[in-house]
This record gives sequence, structure tokens and C-alpha cells, in this order.
Amino acid sequence: MGRQVKVRDIKIGRGNPIVLIGGPCVIESEKSAIKHAKAIKKITDKLGMPFIFKSSYDKANRSSIKSYRGPGLKKGLAILEKVKKAAGVPVLSDVHCKEEIKIAKNVLDVIQIPAFLSRQTDLILAAARTKKCVNIKKGQFLAPWDMKNVIKKIESAGNRNIIITERGATFGYNMLVSDFRSILLMKRFGYPICFDVSHSVQLPGGLGTRSGGKSEFMEPLASCAVVCGVDAIFVEIHENPKKALSDGPNTLKLSALEGFLRKIKKLESVR
Repeated sequence: MGRQVKVRDIKIGRGNPIVLIGGPCVIESEKSAIKHAKAIKKITDKLGMPFIFKSSYDKANRSSIKSYRGPGLKKGLAILEKVKKAAGVPVLSDVHCKEEIKIAKNVLDVIQIPAFLSRQTDLILAAARTKKCVNIKKGQFLAPWDMKNVIKKIESAGNRNIIITERGATFGYNMLVSDFRSILLMKRFGYPICFDVSHSVQLPGGLGTRSGGKSEFMEPLASCAVVCGVDAIFVEIHENPKKALSDGPNTLKLSALEGFLRKIKKLESVR
């Protein structure tokens, strides 16, 4: 059945319940981060779904130099530390260079390697050496079988706490498509597989100075991923996506989350 990965008291993979990795794309403020974490936790507790809070302290690959990137490393990690205590949840955020990891490892429960950096060997090795769980997103430019090489990099550091995330493949300009064979192929590697619902409906750079998205496809794509046997789903969530400071067009509205997750749980129960 593959390997089980543990993040604090959450077990991922090997037939354990599907885990939600979710939250606002970027940390907008301490108040917002804690508010979202508590609200999401209340819903996931109600549904019996494990939850890892996700929000980025720095979005280093925004389309425009004018785009909001987040509070930065030190301030952002301080906020995530407060989120952990206030909501009682593990936290995940992206890292962009190996120097960040020296500080981030003291707060993050899951270190995430962004898709654009999924072949950066030094970054991957630095994350792996922390022995923390590493969630690595498959680059939209990679075939699913190419992820075996990425896994070997992490394993070479003696770390087998690995989650692999599928987030679509580049299809022409400003377009991503999801090939669900990718999930089935990567499951053969023996590690838990996550499906990034939000970035699979993203239109990278589609609005010129920012990315667009088709949030209406989030639910059907998530449903397909559950049927294909994913162990976790990654969803960006905001109380008002239209006012979100990053990735609003591919973000799920907080008020729609419970209904969305109920459908996920229903599909999970019959697979």
C-alpha cells in the first residue's frame, strides 16, 4: 500500500483518511492567517478530516515586480508559529533557497518545494537533510516518471518523509491541464500523492501582470483525483477570493469549503 508519512499526529498515505492541505495562498496578516486557520480547522474537525495549514511567507515567483509577495521570512514564520499555537495545526510553507531552510525548519512541519524549483538539487538536499516532511510539487514541465529522480535526491539524504504533489502540466501558453494518469504513475513510487486543486486550474500569467484561473473546475478535478487514489488535496482558501492578494482566481471561497469537502469525503468512502 505504499509508505506512510507522519506530520505530527497526522498520518498520510497507506489507506489513512485524505488530508487537507489548505489556506490562503500568501500570508496577508497575522489576524487573517489565524482567522482562516481556525475557520478551516472547525470545518475539518466537523468532517473528521486531518488538516495542515498552508500559507506562504514569500511568493518569490509572482508574475509582476509590483505583486504582493508576503511578509517575508522572519515575520512570516513568526505568524505561522502563532497559527500553530492558536489553531493547533501543523503548518506548511514554500522555501526558495537553501539559506531560508536553516530558519524555516524551526517552525515548519512540512517544507514545500515549489514546482518551478523541483529540479534544484541543492535546495532539495537542504530540505531533505532537515528530516522534516518534504512536499515536492511536480514541475509543470516534468513528466510523472521524472519525479523518480527527485525522490532519489531526497532519499540520498536519508529522508523518506516525502509527499509528491501533482499540479498539472503546461499546455501551450498560459494554460495547465491535468493528466490523471500522472497520479496513478507516481503512486508506483510508493509515497503519498497529493493533488493541488488550485494550481491545476490556474492560468499562469493569464492576466498579464498576474495569473488567472478557472475556479469552477476545482470540484470536478478534485473529484477525479480522489477517484485516482490521492492521499491529500491541496486547496487555496480565502474568505473573499476577489480580494485575495495572490491567486484569487484559483482560490476556493471559505464559505464553500464545507460543501466541497463533503463531496470529497463521500467519494473517499466508496473508492
